[in-house]
Amino acid sequence: MTSPLRVLGIDPGLTRCGVGVVDVDRSRRATLVHVGVVRTPLDADLSVRLAAVAAGIRTVIEEHRPDAVAVERVFAQHNVQTVMGTAQASGVALLIAAEAGLPAATHTPSEVKAAVTGYGSADKKQVQSMIARILRLDAPPQPADAADALAIALCHAWRTGPVAPTAEGGMTPAQRAWAQAERNSRTSRVARTDVRAAR
Repeated sequence: MTSPLRVLGIDPGLTRCGVGVVDVDRSRRATLVHVGVVRTPLDADLSVRLAAVAAGIRTVIEEHRPDAVAVERVFAQHNVQTVMGTAQASGVALLIAAEAGLPAATHTPSEVKAAVTGYGSADKKQVQSMIARILRLDAPPQPADAADALAIALCHAWRTGPVAPTAEGGMTPAQRAWAQAERNSRTSRVARTDVRAAR
């Protein structure tokens, strides 16, 4: 029997860096292993804050021994200072993964949302609610950074982990809904193209 895939998901940030570890088996059933947030003081030097983020991630890796690391991919924001801090924390996370000899990947926010909710533009409350349902938790993880880290871990596990052979291709209900939405979107685009060509 194949062991579950253990993934550490990281929602990078300087003030709050979400970390979440999940086990996902061949049937795509996920189990919570660990969730938390690495916090750094706003008034500390940048080097000190990055070192704190690195130490927090190292501790999680040492305690829970993940098989892989997944980090949310940095995307453009209007607040340059915020995106710079996120990018720096992301770089630290990827470096720590490499030092630990773990495969690492990045996923965009829309990829993560689509994986866990079936909708790439879901809001944070929808993501938190689905994470609680998927992991059979009594309440959504708090703060949102923690839930996002778990969502990133689940996204990665479902995209790369072992899949049990099933009629549904091993997809979760959310993934099936997302795949169907993409098929409908492609069909709609093709139909519009055909209509324009016929004019």
